Amino acid sequence: MDDDDLVAKYAAEARMSMEREAQQRIAEMVDSEEEARLRNIPISTLIGSEFLVPAILSRLGPVRAALDGHGGGIQVDFAHQTEEGVIFILDLTGACLSCGAAPGTLDGIKSDLERDEEIHQVLFSNALLATFDDLGREFILAHGHVQFVSSEAYANTMEE
Repeated sequence: MDDDDLVAKYAAEARMSMEREAQQRIAEMVDSEEEARLRNIPISTLIGSEFLVPAILSRLGPVRAALDGHGGGIQVDFAHQTEEGVIFILDLTGACLSCGAAPGTLDGIKSDLERDEEIHQVLFSNALLATFDDLGREFILAHGHVQFVSSEAYANTMEE
């Protein structure tokens, strides 16, 4: 086994271990029956309802453990049903706003939600970008796999 194979093996083991721990933490914090119920409701039917954010959270993978465990959350700034699926503009709340891991959290949220066949696109609010310091903002713009938009401007383009 060469060095690259060994690194890949350890990376895969670490990833599996983190995913198991995340799932265990999530299971300790949530009602599994309610989570399953929320995951089975078409997300497009929840736009504008009090159940939208819980349904979004129920669709997250390991990144959910970081949100719940560190006092963060999600806020929906914009949700729109298109022919391709739902488009969301999200913001983070709570401790996530000042966390150095927020770029990874955003990427995890986007990846998890866009795996859902009902969700076409996940974008993030420019207001969120403004909460990062200069270094954090520069980092996420250069290396993040997420896009920031103005909720109001985006909503206006959808109405046209």
